[in-house]
Amino acid sequence: MEHSEKYQDLVRLLASMTAYTSKHLPDDVLAKLKELRTQETTPLAKVVYDSMFTDLDMANKLDRPCCQDTGVIQYFVQMGSHFPYVDEMEDALRDAVKVATKMAPLRHNAVEIFDEKNTGNNVGTRIPWIDWEVVPQRDDVRVYTYLAGGGCSLPGTAKVLMPLEGYEGVVKFVFDQITSYGINACPPLLVGVGIAGSVEVAAKLSKKALLRPIGSRNSNPRGAMMEQRMEKGLNEIQIGPGGLTGANSVMGVHIEQAARHPATIAVGLSTGCWAHRRSLLHIFADLSYEVLSHKGAEL
Repeated sequence: MEHSEKYQDLVRLLASMTAYTSKHLPDDVLAKLKELRTQETTPLAKVVYDSMFTDLDMANKLDRPCCQDTGVIQYFVQMGSHFPYVDEMEDALRDAVKVATKMAPLRHNAVEIFDEKNTGNNVGTRIPWIDWEVVPQRDDVRVYTYLAGGGCSLPGTAKVLMPLEGYEGVVKFVFDQITSYGINACPPLLVGVGIAGSVEVAAKLSKKALLRPIGSRNSNPRGAMMEQRMEKGLNEIQIGPGGLTGANSVMGVHIEQAARHPATIAVGLSTGCWAHRRSLLHIFADLSYEVLSHKGAEL
């Protein structure tokens, strides 16, 4: 199927953003890592942070991904209902992944279930994963790109708790999982927590929580307090950079919630590694754009 020149421009733009995301951390993550580095007092923790910044500097200079695991690609799309390319957006995102895989280049990470066959281009059944949100009466689109590496996906889990476990059960669930598997996800971690009435809603919200800027707080004051207390408690465990002990364990804790059934409370957990490769691209109807996550970025 042949596409218009404008469609090809859209693909190139999305591919460039995907490739760029693999090489450059967003501004908020970079700032938080620098802040956490200043709080370390041991030589080992300091040298681990220094290696992170050396890696990022080399990725920038050599124009290559900052981590060899470039992840499974996920897009979270806030689509204006009047965006002129709304009907072509899914095809454009899938084509963009194929282009970015060669452009960046990205490691081939899409393995088909049951067949156990790597597709070789990071596109497969329902991958890239695309989450759609329709925004009425707008003609623009915002695209969050997230590279979900194997390590940072490893602690991911979700469960429906017994009703009497309550919010204490949510906290216990998160702490049990982070202290058991968090070391495998390349700390310091960004911890996303979803609280809802069913397991699939909680899991999805926990991943969306990772898209929020670090330092932002839940809109509910009690939710914000819970975020702060969990962040403080996880940091007191002192998992440290790379899991080698240190002053802190996490870059932050973000909670997203949905109203629940009176009899159930479900919790989902997702984590982002220190190389939290997330971007936000705002595309206008004429295909002009701004990169909201990386100040001054040009594609």
